[in-house]
Amino acid sequence: MASERRAAFATEEYWGRPLPGFGDKGARMAVVGLAPAAHGGNRTGRVFTGDRSGDWLWAALWRAGLASQPESVSSGDGLEAKGVWVTAAVRCAPPQNRPTPQERDTCLPYLRRELVLLPTVRALLALGAFGYEACCRALGVRKRPAFGHGVEVPLSDGRFIVCSYHPSQQNTFTGKLTAKMLDTVVQRAWELACLGDGVPGNRGAGDLAG
Repeated sequence: MASERRAAFATEEYWGRPLPGFGDKGARMAVVGLAPAAHGGNRTGRVFTGDRSGDWLWAALWRAGLASQPESVSSGDGLEAKGVWVTAAVRCAPPQNRPTPQERDTCLPYLRRELVLLPTVRALLALGAFGYEACCRALGVRKRPAFGHGVEVPLSDGRFIVCSYHPSQQNTFTGKLTAKMLDTVVQRAWELACLGDGVPGNRGAGDLAG
């Protein structure tokens, strides 16, 4: 996919390799998306960076006080995440943004290992049905409610999965997902992530304390 460049990025060197997660290693909340965008994370080397979906996600995290700035355009743009880790179910940009079952299964162990290395994560915000399925498979959740925006799944170990429509252009351009809807579900996931920790569950935009 790195060999197929948009004219606007013709002079840029694409990352073009499996993409790691990004954020706070002491995160209480993890955001799990679908896969790197061909001309977003696959280009920049940072998940949810340099594309419209990333613009929506980081703006929502910033409004919740979980990011130092409302957008991310490159891996060296100074963005900092606080209390949150952002990753994807599939690590390479799939053709037509449709991961195959083989890609899904190949990448699953990486998500499992990533969550093991993030022991303080108490809530997972699953973006889209694909992200939701990946979270459930990674955590061994067998019986679960159907995916839907705002669906909450309490786990036996005290963690939670919270579902959101994916901030893809297909959803944001049509109004299926609005900024207010995304803000609400981000805030709810953060509240659940902080249950019992004595951490404020409501930060303001840019408030990275705590």
